[in-house]
Amino acid sequence: MELKRFSSHARARVSAVLQAAKDLVTIEDAMRALSLDRRAAIKLLSRWQHQGWIKRVGPGIYAPIPVGASSTEQVLKDPWVLVPALFSPGYIGGWTAAEHWDFTEQLFRNIFVFTAKPFRTKEQTVQGVSFTLKRTPENAIFGLKTIWRGQARVSISDKHRTIVDLLAEPAAGGGIRHVVQCLHAYLRDKEADADTLIRYGEKLGNGAVFKRLGFLVSGMPGNERLVQVCRERLTAGNAKLDPTLPCRRLVKAWRLWIPKNWSAEAGRD
Repeated sequence: MELKRFSSHARARVSAVLQAAKDLVTIEDAMRALSLDRRAAIKLLSRWQHQGWIKRVGPGIYAPIPVGASSTEQVLKDPWVLVPALFSPGYIGGWTAAEHWDFTEQLFRNIFVFTAKPFRTKEQTVQGVSFTLKRTPENAIFGLKTIWRGQARVSISDKHRTIVDLLAEPAAGGGIRHVVQCLHAYLRDKEADADTLIRYGEKLGNGAVFKRLGFLVSGMPGNERLVQVCRERLTAGNAKLDPTLPCRRLVKAWRLWIPKNWSAEAGRD
């Protein structure tokens, strides 16, 4: 609907709420801007949604609909602003963070999010944008950077945490072969820091991180110390290089099962 079809009073109320809000409108924004109690604010936002001013994108969260928009399928310019609104506490990570830090040129359709918030399905679509969710304990949310997207503060894993997450959960990086590419790109990055990788790996407490990291960097010139530190932190038991792949060959030195054809495909043992 066009704004001119509404009264000046209605337009003024909508404008007041939009000014109080950021990229998204919440019940609290309406309460604060119009001095309403919660019940009245909920009713008002519901009415505005029916009238075509806003669109619900989550519980108590709405996106403004641009005037004259031909479709309400996707009314947000930047879908990243949905992450703190819908999935907090959490952060953007996995392949999406790898793209952000230029560790890969591969483009992924879904936005990968680690979240401590309960969810029913790991694949969700909001405003025409697909999200892949991975549950993480709240005490495992660390090693993040805060970036501004519009008026929203969005948390994303820093370069080091991104790599540790990919090593802990290769599926978050699109599979181990792509994780290897990201790891190599990280090691070439001027901000690469072995000490931070080790510290993050220890804090995360996932022994498979050191098994995969040590195996993948062994034999790479300049990473001898990193290999040794990983070796010193090997935990009991065997892990898979990638839990989603058939791994039938055991590398005893790293307590790691790998695909039989790994040498031929990865160019290393």
